Amino acid sequence: MSTSKKHFICSECSYKSLKWIGCCPGCQSWDSFHEKEEYSSHSHANTKHETIALVPLKEIKNTTQERMCCEIDEWDRVLGGGIMPNSLLILTGDPGIGKSTLLLQVSHKLAEKYVVHYFSTEESLQQVQARAQRLSCTTNNLLFSDKANLDTIIGHAKAEKPDILIIDSIQNCFSEESRYVQGSVNQLRDTTFQLMRLAKDNNIAILMSGHITKDGTIAGPKTLEHMVDGVFYLQGEDRWQTRILRTVKNRFGTINEIGFFEMQTGGLKQVHNINEHLLSEIQHSPGSVLVSYVEGSRPLLLELQALTIESKLGIPQRVVSGLDHKQVVLIAAILEKYLHVKMSAADIFFKVSGGFKIKESSADLGIALALLSSFFQQPLPPKSIALGEINLTGNIQPVNQINVLIREAEKFGIQQLFVAKNQTVEKTQCKIKRFSNVYELLALFES
Repeated sequence: MSTSKKHFICSECSYKSLKWIGCCPGCQSWDSFHEKEEYSSHSHANTKHETIALVPLKEIKNTTQERMCCEIDEWDRVLGGGIMPNSLLILTGDPGIGKSTLLLQVSHKLAEKYVVHYFSTEESLQQVQARAQRLSCTTNNLLFSDKANLDTIIGHAKAEKPDILIIDSIQNCFSEESRYVQGSVNQLRDTTFQLMRLAKDNNIAILMSGHITKDGTIAGPKTLEHMVDGVFYLQGEDRWQTRILRTVKNRFGTINEIGFFEMQTGGLKQVHNINEHLLSEIQHSPGSVLVSYVEGSRPLLLELQALTIESKLGIPQRVVSGLDHKQVVLIAAILEKYLHVKMSAADIFFKVSGGFKIKESSADLGIALALLSSFFQQPLPPKSIALGEINLTGNIQPVNQINVLIREAEKFGIQQLFVAKNQTVEKTQCKIKRFSNVYELLALFES
């Protein structure tokens, strides 16, 4: 015996109501409620359940899966060595940043060794062809379609069993059986779930592109990021036409790994040695200090730039770019407390060159030296680098992975290291100057 029950459901967020409402309380969408009738059964006597066979882990057959490499080193590095079979990955980024360009170049390389089917849901085949000709990605092994119907795509994939399925983009896919609006939160969740099951059940690697919100995060519910195996962001850099490919989730590799590309007329070109670009425009002047930190598995050499000037305002300015604002203010307070340098009466402008963002405390010593160098208008010794943390008592502490940073710095002619007194350093040709607290930093600026 079954009974029916009518209610209204929001097509955007699935909010349920016993009566029709003009504005959804859940997602604030207007005119999104639709009537639905559900049937419930009161008899469970004839309900059949699927029999589940449980097995211990040691009896599961261990099959070694080889990663699918496209021989674009920066791409393979970020993915942890290549694409894993039956994985579901999403690439996202700002509009026009180069997501489709990168996907086309990667799929072109992969098609040399694997069966790759490319579904362009945003552009026509003529538009894709024009881009492919510009990028010299016109191999006959790469097959294209402009179909956006998810049911059609899934049916095709199950029948043809390609090694890799490219979907550009997930927001433009639709299902005729879905009751949700195309591009809505619930539609994205359902679409991603169906693609996840397609990848796992049919041993197909699926790589899809996705949009981002105005806040710079991936568009869609947070559950979308939980369902996929990897989330990768393609980001722009301020000064050059450089693109940074960054991983924020990867079940098959490390997170925070980064790869660098340069946007050119013929597409995205790999930048193997980004530190050479970063150091090419550094000038030896007051307020400039070189620091280093590890992003993923890659050591980066970055320039800190500080400008301190006597404030003409009642409340001095603090303008910081590329670092946590509070980190710079804290270091300035430590210098004023222990060195009696009147940082509180000065406007402080601080930035990290190249548009990068540093989140590690290993830049503390570099921040302090940059502020003092600008305050006293004396440059630091040339070809030097600062690596150290500063605690609230003014003591300078050692940093992790310093030997990796030093080896990278030596490649570019760094000759002097500023480190903590108890920092352990392997054999190096660089001259090492050690500091136990911030008091000793003043010796660098005595004339």
